[in-house]
Amino acid sequence: MNKGFWKAGHTPTLLSAFLYFDLSFMVWVLLGPLAVYISRDLGLSPAQKGLMVATPLLAGAMLRLLMGVLVDHLKPKLAGAIGQVVVIAALSTAWLLGVHSFSQVMLLAVFLGVAGASFAVALPLASRWYPPEYQGAAMGIAGAGNSGTAIAALFAPSLAKAFGWNAVFGMAVLPLLFAFLVYVLFAKDSPNCPPAKKMSEYLAILKDKDAWWFMFYYCVTFGGFSGLASSLTVYFNDQYHLDPVHAGFYTAGCVFAGSFMRPIGGMVADRIGGIRTLLVLYTLAAVCLLLVAANLSQAWMALGALVASMLWLGMGNGAVFQLVPQRFRKEIGVMTGLVGMAGGVGGFLLAAGLGYSKQLTGGYQTGFTIFACLALFAWVGLLSVKQRWRTTWGAAHIAGAKV
Repeated sequence: MNKGFWKAGHTPTLLSAFLYFDLSFMVWVLLGPLAVYISRDLGLSPAQKGLMVATPLLAGAMLRLLMGVLVDHLKPKLAGAIGQVVVIAALSTAWLLGVHSFSQVMLLAVFLGVAGASFAVALPLASRWYPPEYQGAAMGIAGAGNSGTAIAALFAPSLAKAFGWNAVFGMAVLPLLFAFLVYVLFAKDSPNCPPAKKMSEYLAILKDKDAWWFMFYYCVTFGGFSGLASSLTVYFNDQYHLDPVHAGFYTAGCVFAGSFMRPIGGMVADRIGGIRTLLVLYTLAAVCLLLVAANLSQAWMALGALVASMLWLGMGNGAVFQLVPQRFRKEIGVMTGLVGMAGGVGGFLLAAGLGYSKQLTGGYQTGFTIFACLALFAWVGLLSVKQRWRTTWGAAHIAGAKV
């Protein structure tokens, strides 16, 4: 990271956005690492387990669009503060009153979706401080808050084993309060925040086919990352009979790999271009997911293939958001919401699909295979737009950064 980057923007805001994003993602996927314990106590089927861990992803996807609108109308800092208060209140209520049925855990899952919507706040909050040539790095650092999913996988199963899974909801409130305090004290809105738009202007963006391409590309990269982060504890427990704590450790290893590769993906895309980076990453991710679908005989083999999958998907997350601000800089708030929504939908489809694959076929192979095919389709899609993007909005004299 060169010195010019640290001088180009506002470092306290960038780091505050990272911390907010990190701990929000920790609670967004919290039901995944706790799923083995919750399903035992509530008597859930494989499909219900899949829906339980997938619902926060879908709720977060839908709420990201709303949060993107709030970001443009209220500015990022206030929108993020409101979201944090809602999540803290929901977890506190679940801890104090308890969760006693599938319907109640699904209601909590919807509120945890607000934490997933933090994506639509943290990225614009950081991005608006930085010029085009540093977008990949800035968005990558802020977006490395994905690592919060690893914190949940690493600690939630052990805490649930020691204190009970309902107590984990209360424990999660403590770091959230710390992040909220840091956010309020140090985060600052950029003076370059664009004026709020009318609803018709938001809808007009959907008429641009590039918006749909970006939504699909992120549906694959972030959908793969978030869907696996939510599902792997259940997968390792069911497929290889690991106890929940060890399954959580395996999941944390996978998620750490993907999380910390996101900024690297953004920086590589800054250097060689987002399109070239994504073409390589989609290929590698598809190959690794197909290896997992081959029903590897040992847990360590599956762990290796899944760590590699998360590496490429994590880098892909950073590469997609090296491109988005170049194409939609003035609409970055709503585009972050739309693209983030698509990523959450992809995560929901993967997590729910793995659950239904297990229930209907007795294994997870079908779910992994279908998602690998989506990665290959994204590769084909990139080839179809590559020339147009590089000769229009991606031209060097227009964008100021590599496409």
